[in-house]
Amino acid sequence: MRFSPAGDPGTPDARSATRYLVWLAGRHPVIFGAGLTLGVIWMLAQALVPAVLGRAVEAGLAQRDQDALVRWSLALLGLGLVQAVAGILRHRCAVHNWLGAAYRTVQVTVDATNRLGAALPRRVAAGEVVSIGTADIEHIGGAIDITARGAGSVVGIVTVAVILLNASQPLGLVVVLGVPLLMALVALLIRPLHQQQAAYRDSTGRLTARAADIVSGLRVLRGVGGEPVLSERYRQRSQALRADGLRVARVESLLQAAQILLPGVFVVLVTWLGARFALRGEISAGELVSFYGYTAFLVSPLRNLTEAADKLTRGHVAARRVVRLLRLAPEFTDPVTPVPVPAGPGELTDARSGLVLRPGRLTALATATPQDAAEIADRLGRYADGDVTLHGVPLRDVALATVRERILVADNDAQLFSGVLRTELDPHDRAEPGAVEAALAAASATDIVEALPGGLDGEVAERGREFSGGQRQRLRLARALVADPETLILVEPTSAVDTHTEARIAERLGPARHGRTTLVCTTSPLVLGHADHVVFVEDGKVVAEGRHEELLAAEPRYAATVSREEDR
Repeated sequence: MRFSPAGDPGTPDARSATRYLVWLAGRHPVIFGAGLTLGVIWMLAQALVPAVLGRAVEAGLAQRDQDALVRWSLALLGLGLVQAVAGILRHRCAVHNWLGAAYRTVQVTVDATNRLGAALPRRVAAGEVVSIGTADIEHIGGAIDITARGAGSVVGIVTVAVILLNASQPLGLVVVLGVPLLMALVALLIRPLHQQQAAYRDSTGRLTARAADIVSGLRVLRGVGGEPVLSERYRQRSQALRADGLRVARVESLLQAAQILLPGVFVVLVTWLGARFALRGEISAGELVSFYGYTAFLVSPLRNLTEAADKLTRGHVAARRVVRLLRLAPEFTDPVTPVPVPAGPGELTDARSGLVLRPGRLTALATATPQDAAEIADRLGRYADGDVTLHGVPLRDVALATVRERILVADNDAQLFSGVLRTELDPHDRAEPGAVEAALAAASATDIVEALPGGLDGEVAERGREFSGGQRQRLRLARALVADPETLILVEPTSAVDTHTEARIAERLGPARHGRTTLVCTTSPLVLGHADHVVFVEDGKVVAEGRHEELLAAEPRYAATVSREEDR
């Protein structure tokens, strides 16, 4: 499933929350339509019960006609069976629609996050995405679920109004005029509820993001003594969220009270009027029984309608969050007419810096400032715009899927995910036999696997939190080597490991990438000494190239940069 802002029938329309909800309902038209139909049948069967009961009393009991009593009793039994069967099937359809809407939202959210790619952390807070997958899907599913009962309730109320108008115009007018009045009173609560829920949802997303940031940086916070400060700030925001929640609860409590009070008042009014008409002889005893049955029946559809107003409001608020995410456009999109790139290794060049990566070589990039290396890596991997060419073809003219397949940028922001370690290292299960073990050896990470219960089949916790920073870095390097891309760009792959481990990685990296194009952004003398070619960049421009030993002797700025690394 792909997102299209133009509103393609096969994709979600991101122009409004209402259209998004309609799109969700249309994803399973048969089940959704069946739910509506069964909801109407289910409610109609309940609406006709008072009429049949009144005829049974009038014809069977009042006139002592046993045959009529049997006929109307059988009709009552038939309505009960229809109601039971339709109710069961309606509920099954409603559950299907709830699950379909909720988890379809998860799918389009994941698709949107994948589409945004590296731009996601800069465009959306982590708490916002988490809240969509935890709270918003429940409200969106509830909005789709309530449609069957809501539609049935509307038809049931209209049916009862028609029956009452035919039997007694005053009672019918009470229903016809009273129901819109009740819904208008409920609508007075919907707008403030909508606003309060939107504010509460925003506060929840911000607090979730703050909690995630605190947990991920807890070790650092404890190290610098910043835990009390962050705890106090979190406590303040938590209290602000509590206040928002209380405001939402205040309006919701009024709405819940209205769901009971208003239909109850309506039932009392209709019953009182019916009793007065019966005492004056304007209606018969059987009609009085029917009218009481109608008033008792109306409690259910009226409560369904107020519940529908509540759930549709919640669903609309949640859908607005999803639409906000879907509206975000990625920083880079495929060109209108992608240009093919010749097969096989080719020169990868960055015109802005003057860097040229020759195929099949291990090139090291040393920069006076780490920011220069990160910017060059982003341009080479098409994560930032730049005049970069592969085989002489500008990367901006190449399909992004092709760029991602042929050029892999591996930096220290990459995460380890929970699951089996073997799957973590080879998520596509495409590695040759022994490739995972060879990559682990090249990354000097075999000791990590040996210490993990289950080895390669052992479970990795979320973000690999059971590993140290250096262990996570080595596993990330092994994962990049297993992918075996045509061009691999490594950004500071040994910054968190000790000197002995770094020496082993520097020695093994070249043979592991033999025949492939590799760029290592580093100022480590151990890695630079094993590179086929070293490029030195200052102020974003290439100022010197050669072997490590040659640059040390001929380029003082390079020697100063590398010596700072040695002195650390």
